[in-house]
Amino acid sequence: MPQFTEKAVLMDGEAIRRSLVRISHEIVEKNKGVENIVLVGIRTRGVPIAERLAEAIEKIEGERPPVGVLDITLYRDDLSTLDYQPVVRTTELPVDISGKIVVLVDDVLYTGRTIRAALDAVIDMGRPTTIQLAVLIDRGHRELPIRADFVGKNVPTSSHEVVSVQLESVDGAEKVVIREQMKE
Repeated sequence: MPQFTEKAVLMDGEAIRRSLVRISHEIVEKNKGVENIVLVGIRTRGVPIAERLAEAIEKIEGERPPVGVLDITLYRDDLSTLDYQPVVRTTELPVDISGKIVVLVDDVLYTGRTIRAALDAVIDMGRPTTIQLAVLIDRGHRELPIRADFVGKNVPTSSHEVVSVQLESVDGAEKVVIREQMKE
């Protein structure tokens, strides 16, 4: 298994907070309020990010949009190549998404394959009016024609680097780091 070393801290906890507040304002502005918006976090780190966006939107608008949890495990296009038994967790949508504006939320946008799987999963659960995408980090290297509507930070990376979002509720730390594969 490859080893990685921390190369740089891209965002600290305060920078993450500011980015999420800005994204929240952008979501409200683009959708002219929060009516019919449903935030759907992609497991694992998309879920706490979606919760934070909902909190920030509530402070802005006085109304909290519903937050759902999406597990895309069975929608992955590499499922047959995985050499381990994948763990499928629940998907929880608090409302019917048909006719709603669904904002998918994830931590890092890279190849676009996770988002493609998320789109398939969402469409299997209803027919939203619109699906938008909010990500904390867009690192480029797309393999599919997918673009985020709301981005916290664009970070050009090389393919041998890894962008790691660490959230207090999941990882016990609050930062975004770039890691580089160590040479053997």
